[in-house]
Amino acid sequence: MNIGLFVPCYVDALYPEAGIATYKLLKHVGVNVTYPLKQTCCGQPMANGGFEKMAKSLAEKLDDTFKDFDYVVAPSASCAAFVKTYYPRILKGEHPCMTSKKITDIVEFLHDVVKVKSLPGFFPHVVSVHNSCHGVRELGLSSPSERNVPPFNKIIDLLKLVKGITVKEPERKDECCGFGGMFSVEEPHVSARMGNDKLDRHIATGAEFVTGADSSCLMHLEGIARKAGKNIKFIHVAQILAAGL
Repeated sequence: MNIGLFVPCYVDALYPEAGIATYKLLKHVGVNVTYPLKQTCCGQPMANGGFEKMAKSLAEKLDDTFKDFDYVVAPSASCAAFVKTYYPRILKGEHPCMTSKKITDIVEFLHDVVKVKSLPGFFPHVVSVHNSCHGVRELGLSSPSERNVPPFNKIIDLLKLVKGITVKEPERKDECCGFGGMFSVEEPHVSARMGNDKLDRHIATGAEFVTGADSSCLMHLEGIARKAGKNIKFIHVAQILAAGL
């Protein structure tokens, strides 16, 4: 199985440790993983800002870069969801999309594709799981509370494979944290209030760490926590799963 590792721009620039952890996990499960050096942004910021046409050239480049892999794996639920959900519309006509059916978030890949049953890591901490909107409602990483379906959570399933960990979820577990990309720029006061409310619910679980599949949401919450002087840490789920590798 040939895997193309896609590390989104903000992960590359701000949270490279999440990308490194994803690479370690892919190597651990025995797949052939390649990191294409000329990869760029997927175009999500432009499209979210209302400039979808400006995202087309980036979408074409990413699609060409990863078209020959069996799967494309990313440590970002939102970027994986953008490629999976919106590339078929952006890339149509003369450039039919090749990657939308191949891309997965690292949680989705480990849980659904290779079906990991054990991990060697040890993380003796209490963690609260942050279920990001894209992960829940576009990738199906957990069951959305507004639908009458049996509850499930793929992030929690994987975290329970790590020794020593205690997993919690906040009240209103899949409510938005207020980041939303451009939303946090265009509506900063609403975004900050939503983030404060979400952060308080994570802290109420007694967690030492907040974890999830989207560094962008964790970045938003960490900024609020630092500004308020609240003592809680943030870590991408791939880093916990890769502990000990």
